[in-house]
Amino acid sequence: MVDPREIQIGDIIKLKKPHPCGSYEWEVLKIGIDFRLKCTGCAHIILVPREKIIRKIRAVRKTTGN
Repeated sequence: MVDPREIQIGDIIKLKKPHPCGSYEWEVLKIGIDFRLKCTGCAHIILVPREKIIRKIRAVRKTTGN
């Protein structure tokens, strides 16, 4: 299980199930009680409760920060 404190804005997360466009990867846009995610395949934006998304994360790819 992924530690939610490790996830930061701009990271790419891989989820358990694919989006209907076929992409498994999402970019984190907002972190709080809800996560705002953008699909890397079709750029669709969703808002998902923290508890639900933490259970579905399979991997986190860190982005290089400036």
